[in-house]
Amino acid sequence: MARPREFEPDDAIEKAMQVFWAHGYEGASLPALLDGMGLTRGSLYKAFKDKRNLFLLVLDRYEAAVVDGAVEFLESPEINDGKQRILMLFESVVRAVADADYRGCLLCTAATGDAVDDPKIARSVQKGMTKMQAGFRKALEDERSFDRLEPETNHRLANLLLTQYIGLRVLARSRLPLGVLDQSVQGLDDVLTAAAK
Repeated sequence: MARPREFEPDDAIEKAMQVFWAHGYEGASLPALLDGMGLTRGSLYKAFKDKRNLFLLVLDRYEAAVVDGAVEFLESPEINDGKQRILMLFESVVRAVADADYRGCLLCTAATGDAVDDPKIARSVQKGMTKMQAGFRKALEDERSFDRLEPETNHRLANLLLTQYIGLRVLARSRLPLGVLDQSVQGLDDVLTAAAK
């Protein structure tokens, strides 16, 4: 008769996500993961095979918990103004840093590290980024001041927003003065206002 697991896998993945989010894939050492997850080396390998497989599960969880939430907000009909939704999302990043949350975005951290050389990790990162791009595109489509823009222009603008968002989330980890992040959001507001003219 098999012994029951002494931990809940879903809880362990959540704890692993916090370690990877804080340290990135390369920076999350095995001792840090074991300590953060409260597991022994044998339990981790038995349940998750290896660090790479665990990270893929963590990326799936991050996508469901964080990326899907951001996309849902960008596509929310509760705020009619698409531009306002976009700016509010960017402002939430600045607020997180103001509250001393310097983790940035796990997907962005993965995209800028060596882990993205792994094809499966790269696909997982691209999937999350594609969702964000679609969320920005939907918010732009819902913005009345952009009604006159061609669909291809909206698509390019959504790509620009994705690039800016990734940049802002990476800057969140850099611990630059908060004013730099604030000014980036103000600059984005200027760009969106100009695009609507």
